[in-house]
Amino acid sequence: MKSNPFLHVRSPKLGVLPGEDGELVNEGMYGNAFAHYLRDHLVASGYEATDVVSEDWGWWVTIAGLPFTCGIGVYGMQIADTNDLDLCVTVLTPRGKKWSWSNFRFVDTTADVDRLHKTIRDICKTDDDVAVVAETPDFPL
Repeated sequence: MKSNPFLHVRSPKLGVLPGEDGELVNEGMYGNAFAHYLRDHLVASGYEATDVVSEDWGWWVTIAGLPFTCGIGVYGMQIADTNDLDLCVTVLTPRGKKWSWSNFRFVDTTADVDRLHKTIRDICKTDDDVAVVAETPDFPL
């Protein structure tokens, strides 16, 4: 299975939310505003984006309605001496064949994962208030 690229973004409207520090599993792992932003835009794009959950590595957004477990990871770290965040997102479900217990067979995740990544990229690139810094195979933060 092949890992997915990271989309590195910055936006003044996707900063630390009031009370977010109290929700974090690990101090300094922000991204709640970006996770909710993506969830809402993915729903508007026809995805069943449901839960937004704080994890020790960042934020998880559940993508339901696919024949396999799927989610996106949102990561955010504060830029030194500012109130801004460096943010990145990736589809956490690897591309390739994956065993599905609910279907009791292997399913190929590639087309769905690629389409989800493209939708996330398009959401960010079409918003004038979100700057796409880079798209990279390596974690950018």
